[in-house]
Amino acid sequence: MLNNETAPLVSTATMPLLTAADVQDNLMVANNDLERLARLLTDATETLMGHFYGVSGQLSKLQNLATEHPELDTGALNEALQHMGGAVTALQFQDMSTQLIAHLQRRLRNCADRLAYDVMGDDGDEGCAVIEEAPLRPNPVTQDEMDAGSIELF
Repeated sequence: MLNNETAPLVSTATMPLLTAADVQDNLMVANNDLERLARLLTDATETLMGHFYGVSGQLSKLQNLATEHPELDTGALNEALQHMGGAVTALQFQDMSTQLIAHLQRRLRNCADRLAYDVMGDDGDEGCAVIEEAPLRPNPVTQDEMDAGSIELF
């Protein structure tokens, strides 16, 4: 619902109806593009995780083999495990990205809804216009880089 304390996004005197409708359509297209991006990111991450599970299993077998045969040089194995840890840390990118995309989608939807309400008014016989709430926080993710830390492999 539109909050009475919310200032109008635009006045009908400053933006013609067709322009407002075009801006609203563009906001919704951007929102749909973000939804597709989120699906692509999720699919890519699921595929990547499948490969990580495979590599992790192979590295565990090699680690067990190296334990049984102490004469083997484990330098390359230890380096591979370090790289796996770094890669798993980088996978946190998907979670942060998904949060940012969802946040932006809510913000775009709020702008499109408010624009429609401010220019076109209530739905009339259909009741009050429903305006999706804007996110309260300006940014759901405060982290802007990934640092390696203690990683538990799978």
